[in-house]
Amino acid sequence: MPTINEQLRELKRGTEEILVEKDFIERIKSKKPLRIKVGFDPTAPDLHLGHTVIINKMRQFQEFGHEVIFLIGDFTGMIGDPSGVNQTRPVLTREEVDENAKTYKKQIYKILDKDKTRIEFNSKWMKKITSAQLIDIASKYTVARMLERDDFKQRFKSENPISVHEFLYPLVQGYDSVALEADVEMGGTDQKFNLLVGRHLQQIYGQTPQTIITLPLLEGLDGIKKMSKSADNYIALNDSPDDMFGKVMSLSDDLMWTYFDLISALRLDQIKDLKKRVKDGENPRDIKFILGPEEIVTRFHNNSAASKAKDSFLQRFQKGQAPDEIKTVSINYKDTLLDNGKVNVARLLLLADLVTSLSEGHRALKAGSIRLEGEKIENPELEIQTKEKFVLSFGKRRFIKVKFI
Repeated sequence: MPTINEQLRELKRGTEEILVEKDFIERIKSKKPLRIKVGFDPTAPDLHLGHTVIINKMRQFQEFGHEVIFLIGDFTGMIGDPSGVNQTRPVLTREEVDENAKTYKKQIYKILDKDKTRIEFNSKWMKKITSAQLIDIASKYTVARMLERDDFKQRFKSENPISVHEFLYPLVQGYDSVALEADVEMGGTDQKFNLLVGRHLQQIYGQTPQTIITLPLLEGLDGIKKMSKSADNYIALNDSPDDMFGKVMSLSDDLMWTYFDLISALRLDQIKDLKKRVKDGENPRDIKFILGPEEIVTRFHNNSAASKAKDSFLQRFQKGQAPDEIKTVSINYKDTLLDNGKVNVARLLLLADLVTSLSEGHRALKAGSIRLEGEKIENPELEIQTKEKFVLSFGKRRFIKVKFI
């Protein structure tokens, strides 16, 4: 059994902030099983790798003997989380929320221990709340405090509408902590305000305020925006083995370490050893083979599927091959040239329709997301003299064959 200090080191790994850390340490030292609450609104049917940052942390708590509550926000999902958005989210119907929630149980058990996971729906207690009780909950927080949160503040300043029902979201999420008597609530860094409301309401209702743990938002495959379906930079837990592995291999060498730190099952000392191997000259691509087939694909599929995905990748990508159906574009060679006679890669990407602007092209290059014939491009200026077709790729799913004319 790990020591208290070993537990604390692993539980604190990858976290952004722990409030209040002193109280959290005392809770762990008490050796009393803690009640860990994490909420997921079923606004879409698929979970992605970004969600696993926090689900992995839930699994760690399970392994150390604590009770994990996977809270499906079927009630809050119909309100819409205002965190990190500049306009009111569309209100989901009961039918849409229920349909999306069906897939969650199957997906989370790829990580969580089914026998140690408690699943709750916040409609269980919220549908019993009367209008008078909801008014009482709303009376526990002021409009001024609500407008302190950055997203509401910015929307108010820019005169973007804020619907009254959006104020209910953090109140209901906070009341969930009261209903569950949570000891710890975890969420992404964008959830800090909502988590603090939970602490506040617990104190109002006479409970010991929960510890808040925030975790970083995992960057997507482009290395620019957080992983999300809307940004099309995600790895879905239901992706095929080939797609999942190929997407992992498209990560930039720098971003790879973020994925190791936040979603890998390896210990910190093992990751440190991998970093040393790269520093000593080992190809980062070979380290991605550990992250891709050995960790991610095996976790969400199986060893056989991971092995086949790796073989397929080596056959198609390491040898510079690409899908047969890839589109070919003809580009005037002179249109890509700089005054020094070299190819402006960002301009080439724009002309090839891989990016929508030169600035996006520069960002993608800086993030290490662009490859030429399977090899990452780091220099924004290249000497490309060939008149033959060559393959350019942006991330895993954007490929184009270019023919200079």
